[in-house]
Amino acid sequence: MPADNHTFFAPVTYILTGIPGMEESYVWISIPFCLIYVVTLFGNSLLLFIILTEQSLHEPMYLFVSMLAAVDLLLSTTAVPKMLAVFWFGAGEISFAACLTQLFFIHVSFMAESAILLAMAFDRYVAICDPLRYTIILTKSAIGKVGLAVVTRSFCIIFPIIFLVKQLKFCRTNLLPHTYCEYMVIVQLACNDITVNVWYGVVVAILVIGLDSVLIAVSYGLILRAVFQLPSKDARLKALRTCSSHLCVILMFYTPVFLPIFAHLFRQIPGYSLILLTNLYVLIPPMLNPIIYGMTTKEILKRTINVFHRWCRRSSLLS
Repeated sequence: MPADNHTFFAPVTYILTGIPGMEESYVWISIPFCLIYVVTLFGNSLLLFIILTEQSLHEPMYLFVSMLAAVDLLLSTTAVPKMLAVFWFGAGEISFAACLTQLFFIHVSFMAESAILLAMAFDRYVAICDPLRYTIILTKSAIGKVGLAVVTRSFCIIFPIIFLVKQLKFCRTNLLPHTYCEYMVIVQLACNDITVNVWYGVVVAILVIGLDSVLIAVSYGLILRAVFQLPSKDARLKALRTCSSHLCVILMFYTPVFLPIFAHLFRQIPGYSLILLTNLYVLIPPMLNPIIYGMTTKEILKRTINVFHRWCRRSSLLS
């Protein structure tokens, strides 16, 4: 819109309105959201505790799983408590600085999770396609460098978003029709040209998320080719089992990501459904990741059972 038809202002606070059109259902929506958050905190904290305290789990695959758990804790803790405050108390007010901070950490977590999944795909590729060099390629030093690269890449991609948002001029309203501070929702409130903001978001989505998903697909294509060339059926099944948990996590992560994109393209669903879809990737993957790895990874499941046995013995002795 033309700048001279509006009075620009620098927003001091925003008001998160939640899910417009579903206000009467907030209490019911909040119940599964709260349960999911509790399971997320418990599951990922337990997973981190088990991997960090069990020396035998200090291997590349489990170290990547611990990175994933840490990112999931950051993602859910950044977004969900404010969602629940909006649903329970109508406490949607959030300062502009706090909103940018929430936006930054949500998107950094998202980028980091995508990069970790790519690193895990490479880990499985080396383990199955080049097992003799596995310990040579994926040393603890290499894992540390991968972790640093994940953090650096995520920061460098998302930091420009904060700069771009701070350059916007607002004149319409400070009401955000969402449950958390989401980049495109804030951008759409601006009254000056948002072409650069939109294109940056599109480029990031295509080049980063798209490239990560393509590389993961290529890795698993090569893995499957190697698996089906194995001589025995037992060897093939064992190799596929080692990849099953990772494939489940990939599907849980990328499916909620692409659903809102398709919904934006076709514009055939109500606004409240779109907001619910965008909530999926801050709720579902962080909850399911520790469950999937805990149930499908024999080593983690065994040590989880041992931890619960120790806790039960201690509680019985104290009583």
